[in-house]
Amino acid sequence: MSPPPKGFTTWDDFNRSRFPEDQGSWFACIDPSGVGSRLFFQRVPEGKVVKNRLHLDVRVGSGLVGEERLATLEAECARLSVLGAVRVRLLYDGHDSCIVMQDIEGNEFCLD
Repeated sequence: MSPPPKGFTTWDDFNRSRFPEDQGSWFACIDPSGVGSRLFFQRVPEGKVVKNRLHLDVRVGSGLVGEERLATLEAECARLSVLGAVRVRLLYDGHDSCIVMQDIEGNEFCLD
């Protein structure tokens, strides 16, 4: 985890220093082992109008290329479709690929 801003001992100290309406407006999910990626969520004042306010690339084909990668992405797409996700389109150039999908609320994400 990154250190708190300069002048603060902890992230909680920093959070308490903010205006009341801004307190608790962010959250970070981190891998306790420190190996995986961090996800950082931050509340924004504007509502969703057209585009996603959040877009995730879900890594399922790490290290794979070509047909092997495509098969792995297709399998995950099929699994998520059963759960309510919708396939939007396939981006494939014969080597690299991703599948654009939507969650049940219409937010786009990519299987990468």
